[in-house]
Amino acid sequence: MKKIHRIMTAIDLSAFSTQVMEYAGGLAEDLKADLIAVNVINQRDVEAFQKVSEYFDDFSVENYLKTQKDERSRLLEKVIKEATCSHLSIQIVFRVGVPFHELAQAAKDLDVDLVVMGTRGRGQIAGVLFGSTAEKMFRRSPVPLLSIRLIT
Repeated sequence: MKKIHRIMTAIDLSAFSTQVMEYAGGLAEDLKADLIAVNVINQRDVEAFQKVSEYFDDFSVENYLKTQKDERSRLLEKVIKEATCSHLSIQIVFRVGVPFHELAQAAKDLDVDLVVMGTRGRGQIAGVLFGSTAEKMFRRSPVPLLSIRLIT
């Protein structure tokens, strides 16, 4: 079995994010591996904001993305603290695009050995209709993927 040096966890800031971070953090600590938390700003949200910005001078996609990253950084820090992972050195990465595509690409770009993610997230209804990000990652992940069964 290949040694696990770098673990990536997909954190969507849903109600289940703390559980996923807690599990990924525990694994990283036990394996003495680096931990990277990746959050994806969905491209469809950016496109919607871009359409609105065409009608209002006060809105810009750049400001929207900066605001999103600032707010998500704050929320991620809260998740890390709640998951009792504050003592770990966690790299935080933001990506913009289609979530499953960006997560798969991040796994390649960041040269990770394992991806840890939950089976449920923000889009439970969309997941039923179109397939969840986790399901798509199972089919496309370039590295082993550990699915965390979330407790509701």
